Amino acid sequence: MQKVRSFIKDQPVLVIAFIAAAVTMMIVPPDSEYSGYINRAVLIQLFSLMTAIAGLRSIGVFERATGLLLTKANTTRRLGQVFVLVCFFTSMLVTNDVALLTFVPITLMTLKKAGQKSIILIVVLETAAANLGSMLTPIGNPQNLYIYDFYKLSALVFIKTMAPAGLASIVLLMLLTLLIPNEKCALPQSSEQKVERRPLIGYTLLFVICILTVLRAVPDLVCLLAALLCALILDKKLLTKVDYPLLMTFICFFVFVGNIARIGAVNDLVSTLIQGRAMIISTLLSQFISNVPAAVMLSGFTNNGTQLLLGVNLGGLGTVIASLASLISFQFYRKTEGSDSVRYMAVFSVVGFGMLMILLLFEMLILMI
Repeated sequence: MQKVRSFIKDQPVLVIAFIAAAVTMMIVPPDSEYSGYINRAVLIQLFSLMTAIAGLRSIGVFERATGLLLTKANTTRRLGQVFVLVCFFTSMLVTNDVALLTFVPITLMTLKKAGQKSIILIVVLETAAANLGSMLTPIGNPQNLYIYDFYKLSALVFIKTMAPAGLASIVLLMLLTLLIPNEKCALPQSSEQKVERRPLIGYTLLFVICILTVLRAVPDLVCLLAALLCALILDKKLLTKVDYPLLMTFICFFVFVGNIARIGAVNDLVSTLIQGRAMIISTLLSQFISNVPAAVMLSGFTNNGTQLLLGVNLGGLGTVIASLASLISFQFYRKTEGSDSVRYMAVFSVVGFGMLMILLLFEMLILMI
């Protein structure tokens, strides 16, 4: 029983997705149409990307790059700006989750050693940066990858949709970093970490294959084979670092959405409610169930993929569960000595909801023009 409780606590979204799928399976019993629910391409692309990024993390590529950037930071504000920018731009390629898993621990360690007191604000801004930066590429987060494939968007349409919000986001983030005290700080000396050449080439090559697969230039099965071979040849442990609960969550929501679409009355009701309101409704729904499930659930009821894309990405701001990546930062901070969870949540809410309102109004003005 203790293991069950622990699993529910660790994977609440997967549990909810499983229950939702199971309930709809009682209404729509499994049949031959179920095979059409699963988006194989998205699952393969996610698996392969997670394998490539886990490999790059394992050899210290991101830590090495961050160390080089921090040599130029001599004030608390500049230090915070470096971390925010690193999270914003790396999340475009390695996903928001990985950016925060990698850089928040480095941030906490660096700020503690430097004796800085602006930890909460910097970590909160890093979290917002990772969520906002990741919205600018199809591989930046799981919901982007799903929507890009589901609606068969072109790279040009994707970029045109997200670029205005992305530019506004980086401006907002840089303005908010001005709230960080501009005090002198002395950074601890970091040891030079050598990156092994052979795995670097292998993981980078796999990452390029993943991008080409997302852009539909390489078949999905070729990408899957490349990921498996790369892991088996270079480091078998990478296969244990893939986020399998996320993949299972997608499968459960695929079943749930597929079944709901076959229940006429429910399908008609949800389709009517979301008509012309895809961005707002997806933003609101993300606040309660997080943006990845919101993207999968609502995709079955709207043809407006670009507005859904905007909604679930902007919807990653706000509550701490709006983007599950935000929980990563909070968990790391909560475990640090002298942490103040109440103050963290207060700062997180003010920054998150403040940026959300500004960016939503900005996008609404663009739609009106």
